Amino acid sequence: IAAGRTLAFFEALFGTGAAIVRAMPNTPAAVRRGITVCVARGATGAERALCQDLLEAVGEVAWVEDEGLMDAVTAVSGSGPAYVFLLAECLAQAGVRAGLPADLASRLARATVAGAGELLHQSPDEAGQLRHNVTSPGGTTAAALALLMDEAKGLGPMMDAAIAAATARSRELAG
Repeated sequence: IAAGRTLAFFEALFGTGAAIVRAMPNTPAAVRRGITVCVARGATGAERALCQDLLEAVGEVAWVEDEGLMDAVTAVSGSGPAYVFLLAECLAQAGVRAGLPADLASRLARATVAGAGELLHQSPDEAGQLRHNVTSPGGTTAAALALLMDEAKGLGPMMDAAIAAATARSRELAG
């Protein structure tokens, strides 16, 4: 796993005739729930299929034809688990500040993030629909989402900035 290492980098090591597959996995692969995005140069269909079979042992596999997308892939998916873990941390810390015992706040945050992730994974609905399903007009979720979805300073603009920073860093690492 080497963020920012390009196909050209590996061609310089192994030669331009080598079949090269560049892959960006993520850490949920440790529990067979990851996703790996691949781009290849010089690889036959059989070689791609071999990589696909190997990587499917730890989760989903997606292929892109444009290597230029790999920096954004790294930002969204390679680094993405850290963003979800931060969400769980912040949720637990906010629970403690709201008066919950730390162990309960942590348990609630972990189970909520894991359960919501599993629901998203299993549901045919998009994330926005699932969010809508749990949001009662004028309710507690709506009150919180009004802050989190603020167009200027909510989670969306913060995530855009975070992805831009990680994408830029991936490009820097590529030299």
